[in-house]
Parts: sequence; C-alpha cells; structure tokens
Amino acid sequence: MPDALFAHARLAPIYDAFDGARDDLDHYLAIIGELGARRVLDVGCGTGCLAVLLAERGIEVVGVDPAGASLEIAKAKDPEGKITWIHGDAKAAGEAGADLAVMTGNVAQVFLTDDEWRRTLEGVRTALKPGGHLVFEIRRPGRRVWEDWAADTAHDVIDVPGVGEVEQWREVTEVNLPFVSFRYSYRFPDGEIVTSDSTLWFREREDLEALLAEHGFRVLDVRDAPDRPGREYVFISQRTT
Repeated sequence: MPDALFAHARLAPIYDAFDGARDDLDHYLAIIGELGARRVLDVGCGTGCLAVLLAERGIEVVGVDPAGASLEIAKAKDPEGKITWIHGDAKAAGEAGADLAVMTGNVAQVFLTDDEWRRTLEGVRTALKPGGHLVFEIRRPGRRVWEDWAADTAHDVIDVPGVGEVEQWREVTEVNLPFVSFRYSYRFPDGEIVTSDSTLWFREREDLEALLAEHGFRVLDVRDAPDRPGREYVFISQRTT
C-alpha cells in the first residue's frame, strides 16, 4: 500500500508544494537524452512531474503508480492526454515497449522485501524492449541521512494555493538498519493534523548490483547525483536479453 503522503485525499494535492523545484529531474532528463530513449516508463510517477517534462519534449511516456490520489494530480497536469497513466505497480505496465524505465525520488527504496524488488524488476523487464535501460537512484547508506533528519526539528509552513497555510514537520520513528522509518505530520488551516508513516530500505550498492544481475540486468554505470554530491547513487542498467 502506498504511503498516505501519496494516497491521502488531503496530502496528495499539497505534495508538490512541499517537494520544491525538483532540480533533481534535470539529471534524469540529461540521462534519458544521452541514452536516446523515445518511450519511457516512469515507475512510481507520483504527481507526474517528470512525465510531464518528458511529454513536453516529445517523448512518449507511460506513468504508473499505486497511489490513485497522486495519479489524479498527475492527470490534471496532462489535459491533452499525451501521457498514458496506469494505476498499479510496475507489473501493471505489461509489455509497454519502453526504451527506458526510470524511478526517481528514491522510489527504489520503498520496496521492503526481496519479493517486492523481484516483482518490480520483473515488471520493468517485461515493460522494456530488449536492450532497454533502467535508471534509478538510492541514498547512500554510509551517508546516514537519517541522522540529519532526526536533528532537524524545524516546522515548515507553506501557503498552498487553494488550501491555505499548511504546517509540516518530520520525525524519525525507528532506525533498525537497513530499515529507517519516519513520520511526516501536516497541520491544515482547519486544525486537522494528518500524518504519513514511511519506511525505506537503505540497501548497499553491492547488494543492488547482485539483484539486478539476478533479474536480467547488467549495470553499465553508477554515478553521483550532481545536485546531491556524495549523497546518492544513480544506477544506469540495461536489460540483458
């Protein structure tokens, strides 16, 4: 089940306001251009930020996400219906004939069991053409970003258009490596507080490389995220058959 942050009727519409400018997507646009992809599968597309940017560049896009509330936000950004939106996980994309599949925003860390990762990689492999690419990012476990999260007790307030001032704060609720759990809380203008609990798997690079190989991918490159140097790995892999 997707986290409330993406699936809750009050939280999905304010997600973009708190997520900021998404400068991280520039790196993905560059990689997609570098690899010459003309049809892209956006796994965990959320509110559609990357999918819309790709469609504006004339790239065919299939966006898939299990959070229906986020998909509704995404569809509203695509009034001409250029993008194919699918409610579900990677398996739901079927044989999409994609040149490239992408997982941004650390989506790759939400799969908390090997079976979930296996299902995702199988779905991506089916959706890709032979020789197609899979590009995704993970936070580097050695960076221990959860310690920064725990130390940050600030409350952010944003005036969200059509909603009013919304207050957000985060707390780390459990560290049981390789799993880290945290909670976002939001106070709305009417006083209601809505929370969203999340858990991420901080996998080691070597473990991910082994899993990719096991499920029919070879790693071509592992890069630094230019907007977050030293914080994340960006994997570029290719379907082997």
